[in-house]
Amino acid sequence: MPRSDLYPDIAPFDSGYLPLDNGHTMYWEQVGNASGQPVLFLHGGPGAGAGAVHRRFFDPGRFKVVIFDQRGAGRSRPLGSLVANDTPHLVADIERLRQHLGVKRWLVFGGSWGSTLALAYGQAYPERVAGFVLRGIFLGRDRELDWFLDGLARFFPDVWGPFADQVGARSGQALLDAYRRLLDDPDPRVHLPAARAWSIYEGSCSTLLPSPETVASFAEDRTALGLARIEAHYFANRLFLPQGGLLAHMHRIAHLPAEIIQGRYDMICPPESAFALAEAWPRARLTIVADAGHSALEPGIRSALLAAVERIRPLAAEIALG
Repeated sequence: MPRSDLYPDIAPFDSGYLPLDNGHTMYWEQVGNASGQPVLFLHGGPGAGAGAVHRRFFDPGRFKVVIFDQRGAGRSRPLGSLVANDTPHLVADIERLRQHLGVKRWLVFGGSWGSTLALAYGQAYPERVAGFVLRGIFLGRDRELDWFLDGLARFFPDVWGPFADQVGARSGQALLDAYRRLLDDPDPRVHLPAARAWSIYEGSCSTLLPSPETVASFAEDRTALGLARIEAHYFANRLFLPQGGLLAHMHRIAHLPAEIIQGRYDMICPPESAFALAEAWPRARLTIVADAGHSALEPGIRSALLAAVERIRPLAAEIALG
């Protein structure tokens, strides 16, 4: 019978801080079986950071799970730093971590912005990836950014209103510009209320049914600051993606297997992007979860991700050994 519950809580067997460049230091950890099949977990945002619950999507007896916080996010230092913080740097950071840990090739697991970064990394280093499990696909196209800043008002006017009122702006570009000014202000009395408003807006739209717990987690100061400041920075720079976007470079990873999990009612990352990605990827399997939104922790998404990891595990193991 397919598993529907996450695996039990587990502590890391190894963790540390890896010095990067421009004053950045990356937090990383490994959990599960030290001799198991390597899998890399990529958190969302950008800027959201990883948590203990993310360790629980993988069988600890089979997998060696590598989790890290991206530049400026979570436990990486300094929190919220925008210096040398862009997609090419994050891709290089992943490769540096792989070399540091001595991993030859790994399965890459990411959702939302984590799916974006997974694709960018895979296209840069296809020989280091054994397969992908991706959720809530975000390709970083202009219409996806416009949807987040403007389009969500059509479905969540009661949530979008306070988000816009926080900065007194009523259109996407004006919203983004106004939030960037507040989020970049060094005074916590200025940047923290703006960060909470941005993060609460995203958290409130992330689940099919209202989830006070999700909203509360997004509202925590550390989560909100990293998420809002870095996300606004990336959005203003069109995610620092290559010419033509991610779909234009799919030929680099077309030979690799992928599982794509998408909530039918995902309001943060609407399903059209998942369908576009699956159409461009011969070895991808697309699963639409009929009763779910965006969050990886919704029951349907959670079950589909657990099943996807098990389906792709033997394929990824074969490629890793090849």
